[in-house]
Amino acid sequence: MPTNIGIPGLILILVLALILFGPSKLPQLGRAIGDTLREFRNSTKHVVDDVAEDKKKEEKQSAQA
Repeated sequence: MPTNIGIPGLILILVLALILFGPSKLPQLGRAIGDTLREFRNSTKHVVDDVAEDKKKEEKQSAQA
């Protein structure tokens, strides 16, 4: 699904964002996107840690049996 955007594609996206949101809103928009990505990464890390912990418990119980 992901495609190779390249430099011309990134420039086009940045120009469109500048036109749509204006120069005063771009820093706020970037900050909001960064906060959202950080929160998503932290949430998925907790889920992965929980799954790994459950797997270790199951392996330990099967080894004891």
